[in-house]
Amino acid sequence: MEFELIADGLRFPEAPVVMDDGSIIVVEIEQGRITRCWPGGRKEVVATPGGGPNGLAIGPDGKLYCCNNGGFHYVEANGYLAPHGIASDYSGGRIERIDIATGAVEILYKSGDNGVVLRGPNDIMFDAHGGFWFTDHGKVDYEKRCHDVVGIFYAKADGSFIEEVIFPSYNPNGVGLSPDGTKLYAAETYTCRLTQFNIVAPGKVDDAAGPGGPGIPLYRPAGYKFFDSLAMEANGNICVATIGECGISVISPDGELVEFVATDDIFTTNIAFGGADMRDAYLTLSGSGRLVKTRWARPGLTLQY
Repeated sequence: MEFELIADGLRFPEAPVVMDDGSIIVVEIEQGRITRCWPGGRKEVVATPGGGPNGLAIGPDGKLYCCNNGGFHYVEANGYLAPHGIASDYSGGRIERIDIATGAVEILYKSGDNGVVLRGPNDIMFDAHGGFWFTDHGKVDYEKRCHDVVGIFYAKADGSFIEEVIFPSYNPNGVGLSPDGTKLYAAETYTCRLTQFNIVAPGKVDDAAGPGGPGIPLYRPAGYKFFDSLAMEANGNICVATIGECGISVISPDGELVEFVATDDIFTTNIAFGGADMRDAYLTLSGSGRLVKTRWARPGLTLQY
């Protein structure tokens, strides 16, 4: 597969949001900023929330909703930038709302609101009811030899409600919804497990569970691999960014590997779809700091907003 370079020199980019004007907004986690990229390499800073802006989605009001993980520590070697544990100036997990036009950043939810604990919010997807699901990836503190046990949350865009719906989940990362909105999918990084949850009402899942904990295990590959973010195809396939093997694992709703699309960056972290036919796929190659574009075999799912 051929890849077109959209932008490089980014500091661990993730969470591409494809805009109607042809630009792509990404986070630069290591720099604590949100950047707009244009084909041809032009970049401009949208906002600088600090911490670790990680997941992005457009909400019903046209603003950006950002999962901020509070900050990672980073190491750089052999041409790759990589997160490694918690930042020394970790500023706390939170959900932020960002005005794209002005760059104003508002904290919508923080740890402690409605009794929730937010350590490292990671990925986000809105549903048809105007609420959003998000994962909390947690933090690893190597000095203290501790590793957070975290969960998956549902919240309303107006700041009135947040709840931890699924607990425990072991470093959940990517999150997505089936085209009909009845299934929630979450990808855990270190277990490299894709799990399905049955949605029974807005922000609610049933108690179906497999042997690995909450949810129904759908797919888990062999080998030295880790799952990152995910995006949905219009036909219900789940496209999971895969670290280690380097690429995108496309998994059917029945839990079968449809195909694997290889890349050249060990930290291939995100995919998003756009274009008139929803077959333009934008990938973040985070270790090397690149945003690239390719033509996908099937259309991606059109998002709610």
